[in-house]
Amino acid sequence: MQSKEKGSLMIYLIIAIAIFIMVMFPVVMVFTGKLQVMRLAIQKEQALQIAEAGINYYQWHLAHFPNDYKDGTSNAGPYLHNYTDYDTQQAIGKFSLTIISPAIGSTVVTIKSTGWTNSNPGLTRTITVRYGIPSLAKYSILNNAPVWIYFSPQIFSGQVQSNSGVRFDVQGNAPVYSAKTTYTCPDWQKCPQSTEPGVWGSGNSQFWQYPVPAVDFSAFTSNLATLKSLAQSGGIYLPPSNTSGYSLVFNSDGTVSIYKVTSLKNNPSGGTWDVNMNWITENQNTDYNHRDLQYTVAIPSNGTIYIEDTLWVEGTVAGRVTVAAATLPYNSATAPKIYIPNNIIYKAKDGSCVLGIIGQKDVVPTYHAPDSLEIDAAVISQNSSFEFYDYDSNIKNNISIYGAIIEYGWWFDNFVWTDGINDNVISGYANSYYTYDSNLLYSPPPNFPLSTSGYQMLSWTSN
Repeated sequence: MQSKEKGSLMIYLIIAIAIFIMVMFPVVMVFTGKLQVMRLAIQKEQALQIAEAGINYYQWHLAHFPNDYKDGTSNAGPYLHNYTDYDTQQAIGKFSLTIISPAIGSTVVTIKSTGWTNSNPGLTRTITVRYGIPSLAKYSILNNAPVWIYFSPQIFSGQVQSNSGVRFDVQGNAPVYSAKTTYTCPDWQKCPQSTEPGVWGSGNSQFWQYPVPAVDFSAFTSNLATLKSLAQSGGIYLPPSNTSGYSLVFNSDGTVSIYKVTSLKNNPSGGTWDVNMNWITENQNTDYNHRDLQYTVAIPSNGTIYIEDTLWVEGTVAGRVTVAAATLPYNSATAPKIYIPNNIIYKAKDGSCVLGIIGQKDVVPTYHAPDSLEIDAAVISQNSSFEFYDYDSNIKNNISIYGAIIEYGWWFDNFVWTDGINDNVISGYANSYYTYDSNLLYSPPPNFPLSTSGYQMLSWTSN
C-alpha cells in the first residue's frame, strides 16, 4: 500500500515537473532572447563608441597636422587601429578610417570611421563627419580700420568685422564684430561722442559682439610669398613688364588672355582723393589705352596667378583662380595697384567659379569703368582700400559686388562720394549693392587666406 502511494507521488511529481518545464521553457527562451538582444545592443553601442574614438583621433591628428590626409603614412588607406580599453589596457576592438581629402579650392575633409568589437567583429558601426576650415572670406566686410555700414539696401547680409570700431545703421542678419571694447570714433563717422562702444549705431543689435580677437593683416604677407612660389612652380608668374603693367581678361571657356599695357588714357584731373583722404597723384590715370596681347592660356591647375606689376582685371571667370599683384618686401611707394576697368562676372554662381583678387595696395574700379558695374570676387587690399577714387562730377549709376571685401583702410561705402551736407552724390556710383557669396566660406579661391580657428565640424552621420 505504501509502495503504491509512493508511486502515485512520483507520477504527480513527474507531471508537476513536466508542467513546470512546459511553463518555464518559453519564459527561459524569452529571457535568453532578451539577454541576446541586450548583448547585441551593448556590442552595437561599443562598436559606435569605437567608431567615435576613430573620429576623435583623426580630429586630434588634423589639429596637429592640418594638411595630412593619409594618417601619417604614404598609403591611400583605409587605416586600421586597435582600440584599447582605458581601464583594463586591453585591446577590445578596432576602427578603420577612410579619409577623403578636400577638393581643389575647398577646405572640407571627410572622415569615415568604422568600429567593431573583437568579440563580434561582424557587427560594425560607421560614423561619417565633415570638417572644414573657414576662409577669411567668411566675412562680407573685414576691415583693419573703422567701418560705417549705412548704405541701401537697408538689409545687410553677411558677417562684418573691424579691428577698430563699427557704426552699424542698417538691419543685419549675421554677426557684427569689433576687436575693441571702445574706440576713438573718427569725425567722418559723425559720432555723438569721441569714444564709442566697439559696435554701435541705429541698426539691430542682437548680432553685435565685441571685443573679439583681431585679424592680423600682416599675416597676408606670408600668404603672398606662398602665392608667388605656387605661381612660379605651377601657375602663371609675370615679372615686371617694363611698360605700364599687365591686363588679364578672363574668358568663358576657362582661359585667360594676358596683355601688356603700353599706354594709359588721361583722366581730366591731375589728382584725386582716396577714401582714406590721401591725395593720389601717382598712377592716377587708371584706364589702359593701348595693350598688346602676349598669349591666351588655360587657368592653371593650381589656380594661382602672381604679377609683380600694376594690373587690370576683367572678363568672365570660368573656373577657380586667385590673382595677386604684389612686390616683396612691401614698399608703399612701389607696391602695385589693381584696377577693374570692366565687369568681372562668374560663368556660374554655384561655387564652381570663383575669383580671388589680392592686392598689396588699392583695388580700384577705373575712371572709365561702366556706369553699371558688376564685380564677382573675393577682394583683399592688404595695405589700403577697395574703392572708387573721387573725381568731381564723375557720377555713375550702380555697382554690384558679389563676394567678400577685406581691406586695411576705412569703410563707409567706398564707391560713392557725397557733398557731406545733404548727401548729394558728387562722384562715384550712386547705388551700391552687396551680396555675400556663401560658397566662399569653405570653398574659397585657391590658396586664399584661412581663418585661424582651425577645423570645424560641418556634419555628423552614423548608420
